[in-house]
Amino acid sequence: MAKRKHTAQRTHSSTTGERPGFSRRSNLPPPSARRSSTTTWLVLGGVGVIAALAVLAYAAGWIGKPGATPSPSPAPRPSFANLAPPSATPLANPPAAPAGDGTTATIHTDLGDIVIELYTDSAPVAATNFINLANAGFYNGVGFHRLVPDFMIQGGDPEGTGRGGPGYTIKDEPVVGSYTRGVVAMARTSAPNSQGSQFFIIVKDSPFLVGGKYTIFGTVTQGMDVVDQIVTRPTANDDQGGRGGTALDPVIMRQVTIQAP
Repeated sequence: MAKRKHTAQRTHSSTTGERPGFSRRSNLPPPSARRSSTTTWLVLGGVGVIAALAVLAYAAGWIGKPGATPSPSPAPRPSFANLAPPSATPLANPPAAPAGDGTTATIHTDLGDIVIELYTDSAPVAATNFINLANAGFYNGVGFHRLVPDFMIQGGDPEGTGRGGPGYTIKDEPVVGSYTRGVVAMARTSAPNSQGSQFFIIVKDSPFLVGGKYTIFGTVTQGMDVVDQIVTRPTANDDQGGRGGTALDPVIMRQVTIQAP
């Protein structure tokens, strides 16, 4: 009996390297589907960009609501071009002591009020000049720019530098009185007739000022506690040998009002 010849059978194992259970067909969608998906993503992306821009525009205030409110600018200072020296003239025969007709001035500050009796009779030029400037609103918003402890506070300069004034100067007049605590006098340079709008209030008796021709035109009757607070505020220490100088945060004269007798 002839023996059957044994032949090896071929297996059906894959030779492609694919793991069992995975199709050898591509997982990508057909071209038409791919184009549709790309278009969809482009549309969605464009909508997203537009939405983001809209949010930014709204936040910036370009659409829908006002933008952030800028910090308010300081109100411009009024023009005082029409101011002129007072018509009063220096006294040929001044009284022996400071005198006035009862007119007072009140300097309103955030720290309190300073009331000054004005010497309209013994210093008519300086006192009238102060009254005119106060009534015109010249001092409103102007600060005490120079502070020297144990001496004085100085204000009335719209520039805050110690060099400003009303655009004119007034005539010198005889000094009546002594430079004692509470006295109000005109600031000046060494030049004749150089007084304008700046004045100072003495916080401690200062006899060394005698001969300086600083016209005494008033004295503080109320509010020296306010003056004492002002003189101790921080300064740049650029004056009087480091004892005081330019105020770093000047106290402002919010308003100066005149009270007639």
